[in-house]
Amino acid sequence: MTIWLIFAAVLILVAMSAFFSGSETALTAASRARMHQLEKAGDRRAALVSRLIGDRERLIGTILLGNNVVNILASALATSVLLTLFGQAGVAYATIGMTILVLVFGEILPKTLAISAPDRVARAVAPAVSLLVLLLSPLVYGIRVFVRLILKMGGQHFSSDAVLSATDEIRGQVDLLHAEGSVVKSDRDRLGGLLDLGELAVSDIMVHRTDMHAVNLDEPNEKIVEDILASPYTRVPLWEGEPENIVGVVHTKDLIRALKAAGDDMSQLNIRGIIKKPWFIPDTTEVSDQLNAFLKRKSHFALVVDEYGEVQGLLTLEDIIEEIVGEISDEHDIVVQGVRPQPDGSVNADGAVPIRDLNRAMGWTLPDEEATTVAGLVIHEARIIPEPGQAFTFHGFRFQVLRKNKNRITALHITPLAKEKTAAAA
Repeated sequence: MTIWLIFAAVLILVAMSAFFSGSETALTAASRARMHQLEKAGDRRAALVSRLIGDRERLIGTILLGNNVVNILASALATSVLLTLFGQAGVAYATIGMTILVLVFGEILPKTLAISAPDRVARAVAPAVSLLVLLLSPLVYGIRVFVRLILKMGGQHFSSDAVLSATDEIRGQVDLLHAEGSVVKSDRDRLGGLLDLGELAVSDIMVHRTDMHAVNLDEPNEKIVEDILASPYTRVPLWEGEPENIVGVVHTKDLIRALKAAGDDMSQLNIRGIIKKPWFIPDTTEVSDQLNAFLKRKSHFALVVDEYGEVQGLLTLEDIIEEIVGEISDEHDIVVQGVRPQPDGSVNADGAVPIRDLNRAMGWTLPDEEATTVAGLVIHEARIIPEPGQAFTFHGFRFQVLRKNKNRITALHITPLAKEKTAAAA
């Protein structure tokens, strides 16, 4: 009878081992974001899970302590019984039997069940684990102090600060979910664009001064009105004397109102009276800060200047939004095909195409830290202003200059090296 009681105790201890193993897997794999949302909705068990995984070291210490105690005790009891029944051969029987029991029923089976539904299992075991953590806290704390003392004696310094930033953690999670097929590319790009706002300066996404549509205020009214209405943009900067001397910005809606008030008489039109004072911002301003500034000022348009006060380009609220959602086009936009994919996997691209736009369109990872445009990247890497026909290889791509206008690269042919090797092999 005593032998059967001991066997029953062994089975109970193996069940406890399964509980500890499954709890460890579920609580470490549970989604903190999901638990936070459930906690806000009033789920008390989710609140317990959040508190447990908030101090992972104490949680893991408690579970490991409990798991090792029950496993060792179960093995000791099984060995004592089998020694009585089979003599010295009982040690081998106990080792084989307990290995199978603990490995299959105490580790693999509960961990497999827990990992299949970690949030649900974590909420189920949270009350019991919370009680164990509370009861074993003094012993676990003593073990933690002892372990840290040993590490310190070995020259290792324990630190809990070496964690990823929230941005890196979100970005990594989104990339992982995209690789697994849970997040589509467009959603990944939008989330990535939102996270990138704090790492970009306005100079990275502005419309360069060479591409700005500005109107000469010294021209006759007829010419000014014609140029403004021909523009695809609703806000047009005006310059006086020289193109770099921006004196104001006019909104086409204000211009139409002024024209109506003047009875469509150009001689009675006072363009200077409807010009708004330009808003100048430094080119080093972070895009996220500028977004907040746009929203605070209820303004959509700013001119970007360098440290010497020279106009470098312009930035609109739409430019920032496009960094998040991708290119926005309406019926008044002039669509320019800056990226033209080829059948062989290569790309013909305008030199002024931003690297970020090319990466987003093609799924590439060309670096954009040292240059904003594709032409700028080639010049930076080549250390020269190349001539048409020259080719360079870097970052896993082959860049061939197709056209150049003075010192500006206007067209490039870009081939991923993997595609080039495949074509050569064929």
